[in-house]
Amino acid sequence: MREAPAKGQARRPLYTPEQRRRRDKTAWTIVQGLLAPLQFVVFLASLILILRYLATGEGLAAANASVVAKTLVLYAIMITGSIWEKVVFGRWLFAPAFFWEDVFSMLVLALHTAYLVALFQGALDPGGLMLLALAAYATYVINATQFLVKLRAARLDAARVQAAMPETGR
Repeated sequence: MREAPAKGQARRPLYTPEQRRRRDKTAWTIVQGLLAPLQFVVFLASLILILRYLATGEGLAAANASVVAKTLVLYAIMITGSIWEKVVFGRWLFAPAFFWEDVFSMLVLALHTAYLVALFQGALDPGGLMLLALAAYATYVINATQFLVKLRAARLDAARVQAAMPETGR
């Protein structure tokens, strides 16, 4: 795990130069870059369908189908994300740079999976299913925010590295 830097002390960059090279070279970075916005679009559509069902009592099948679709996209991004982490950091999950994001991802995955189990076993009534889906979606929003913060940190790191490099070609 990474300790927080002392006040006034620069934090350690997210990637070593070698990790950055592997990140930039692997096709899994592009896959993650495509799946993340796709998952967000599926999430938004599904959220609208869930809220519609909760407000009107209509569209249960569409709401359920949308949560299943969101969960399948989540599984795809989790599997490909672990491959990406293995390529970049040499670990399938819980690389120090993304430890807490991965920990929270397990909660997101558990809640989405609980939804599927409850749906297919008939363990919850429709209202309970929708509330479980909303809980899963709340954790997804927190987790997505964690990753966006890391993406911003990586971009700031890259800008710092670029600024520290001496000008060439002058």
